[in-house]
Amino acid sequence: MNLIDETVTHKVFGEGQIVEQDDKTITVDFEEDVKKFVYPDAFKTFIMLQDRDLSERLEETLTKMRAEEKIREKKKAKEREQKIIQQQLRARLKNENVHKSSQIVFWLNEEDDEKVFEDWSVFTGTVQSGKKKGEPNRAARLRPNSMAVLTKRDAKEQEADRKIVGMFMVSETFIGSANEDGFIPSHELFKIELTEEESEKMHFWNYYMNPRSPKRMAWNSGRYRYFDNIWGAQILRDVLKMRQGEEEQERLDAFLDYYCHLNVLNRETIPVANGSLLQQ
Repeated sequence: MNLIDETVTHKVFGEGQIVEQDDKTITVDFEEDVKKFVYPDAFKTFIMLQDRDLSERLEETLTKMRAEEKIREKKKAKEREQKIIQQQLRARLKNENVHKSSQIVFWLNEEDDEKVFEDWSVFTGTVQSGKKKGEPNRAARLRPNSMAVLTKRDAKEQEADRKIVGMFMVSETFIGSANEDGFIPSHELFKIELTEEESEKMHFWNYYMNPRSPKRMAWNSGRYRYFDNIWGAQILRDVLKMRQGEEEQERLDAFLDYYCHLNVLNRETIPVANGSLLQQ
């Protein structure tokens, strides 16, 4: 808003005329002195425009700016809070010797689908090259704190359409680096298969994101990949919100509590999901 040549009244210096203006300051020529003020902050406390219509329009602008400033401050406060939480989490993970990305997600094909949920175990696949070619992959990061998330998409679907169809905590005695047959067994209690209707609401890329390419959704090869512990908590929390019924609520509550306990997470401070699909 151009205020050059407009007349203002100052609480101390009296009447003056605006002679210069830029994005951050205005200069006012009073009868006895020339003063420079921070713009637009000065209009909030010290200076008032004499032109009533212009003053009202400026007030509308200032009101909008104040609202935007509050939003920015709230966002910065949230970012500071999340930064502190992340720092505390990294410290706790280090103390507890827990890898920050010790969860695993599988790409199920049609042959896997039914068998995985019958046996409640999933095969890691085989090494494709090198001296160990043909041997089962060892998912070395997996420990009892790990969760296997099961996903699939139809051949005609885009990668962005990948859905979560189930999940389970690994067995309480499972150590990935010591596993020889490539099969990951589930925990006796903490496992869940989603219905087709539920899966339609659980897009995998709502949670997963490559920090180097936040908007890119690509899974070109490999049967599995690791992902962040916090994303696993977000998935469980959203399944908990979706499922109704007292018995289901109690079971999923226990599932989430167990997961958060083993991964040194506070379920009350789990951030909102912000995966690649939500970055579009």
